[in-house]
Amino acid sequence: MNRRRFLTALTLPLLAAGGLVGWRSSYNPYYSGPSSDHFDGQQFFIDGFTRDKAHLDLIRWQSARQKAKWPESFPGLADKPPMRVKDAALRVAYVGHATLLIQTHGLNILIDPVWAERASPVQWAGPKRINAPGIALSDLPPLDYVLVSHNHYDHLDLVTLGVLAAAHPGAQFLTPLGNDLIMQGAVPANRLHTFDWGARVEIGRGAAVHFEPSYHWSARGLFDRRMALWCAFVIETPSGKIYHIADTGFADGALFRQAREKHGGFRLAIIPIGAYEPRWFMRDHHVNPDEAVKIMQLCGAERALAHHWGTFQLTDEPHDEPPQLLEAALMRENIPAPRFQVKRPGEALDIATV
Repeated sequence: MNRRRFLTALTLPLLAAGGLVGWRSSYNPYYSGPSSDHFDGQQFFIDGFTRDKAHLDLIRWQSARQKAKWPESFPGLADKPPMRVKDAALRVAYVGHATLLIQTHGLNILIDPVWAERASPVQWAGPKRINAPGIALSDLPPLDYVLVSHNHYDHLDLVTLGVLAAAHPGAQFLTPLGNDLIMQGAVPANRLHTFDWGARVEIGRGAAVHFEPSYHWSARGLFDRRMALWCAFVIETPSGKIYHIADTGFADGALFRQAREKHGGFRLAIIPIGAYEPRWFMRDHHVNPDEAVKIMQLCGAERALAHHWGTFQLTDEPHDEPPQLLEAALMRENIPAPRFQVKRPGEALDIATV
């Protein structure tokens, strides 16, 4: 086996999971633009908090791995969402892992759609889903916007994007800088739009999408790390704001305090709770349930919804541990469990009024 093939096989779970290895190319194949406080002309970063793992760290993790055994199947339900949700009512359907359908004020917004069998650059190996998507592609309502947070394989699936673009000709696709060159074969160029952190994009019906930073990274292969931008989304509506954090570490929590200061708190925060073990390797890029509760508190969310757990085995914790640890963390903080809910694929969070 040649070196490139060996490294590809070694890093299949890593490219999906978000443990950053230390190889890179000498040029950026995705984005060319002026330097900024988070782009050095080749790579994106967060000053003081971007920490790349070396390939020796990867080998250390893989060679001493204590990987929990996941079941072959951990089924959810089958949701058939309504065509539209009117006015201030809010419905968030959990499709699975990081894929969610948000419906409010007559808008249908799909985030990080992955219907693939594996979160992997190939479909013959890599993390395989243990539950079917909670909504069949044919049962999706007409989509207005598809948001893609970053290019990891558990968030950006080109086959799914191509199917959605064909089936929903009215949908516009919004993503951070550089991801358009990855998505351009699946999505028509006139419907594909990229934005930097700090952008505010009006999407009609009094709503807008904000692109905000998170403590994460990007890569599709071994030599393109941090060459496309990643983000969290804030969806601004007439009835309050929704903070969707696709993937993030915790660091010092500054980004979440800043989100509260900028946006004035949130009607709902959608926060990842899984893919966090081993902590020495994953802590810079993925939060655990304790940190997820801290994020809820720091960002000033009235309610929270968990995601990023129980579908693809990206890391070492048991499949059902994240909800259990979340329940314990909420009890320690005296936060009623209904304020931070966990749903299985095919279940939905319904908030009828503001």
